[in-house]
Amino acid sequence: MLFAILRPPLRRRNRLPGVSFDAAASICETGVMTAALILETLERAAEACADPAPLVYQRLFALRPEFEPLFVMDTDGGVRGSMLETCFNAILGLDDDAAVQRVIISSSRFSHTGYGLAETDLDLMFGAIRDTVRELNGASWTPEAAAAWETRLAEIASIA
Repeated sequence: MLFAILRPPLRRRNRLPGVSFDAAASICETGVMTAALILETLERAAEACADPAPLVYQRLFALRPEFEPLFVMDTDGGVRGSMLETCFNAILGLDDDAAVQRVIISSSRFSHTGYGLAETDLDLMFGAIRDTVRELNGASWTPEAAAAWETRLAEIASIA
């Protein structure tokens, strides 16, 4: 009872200026649905293939063969695995750790220019991941899953 007296009542606050509370709630709900659908497709892909890294990089190198020589020193696949883990964390973490993931994506765009890549080349990796996950999901891939991935990849692409 004392706690209730000392603490002011919680009020529903909208932290998105110019957006109604209901619209803001809808935006949040859409983000949760997007994350849930993406996680579901990743889990199905993991059931189909324990290590998707070779498939992702095969697809990436098919898109941009000039990327493969950049990994010549990665003889044990550790760099590729680490990069893929960072990408998965970015894909899934944009909802929970959005500020952190935005900084990581932005700094990755910048740091990869040192390897001769354009900042937008990073988006090819995310596309290769999505396409590999779609392939591993097979008939379980739905229009809703495709839309969730499209939304997330557009969000990632918008981070400079």
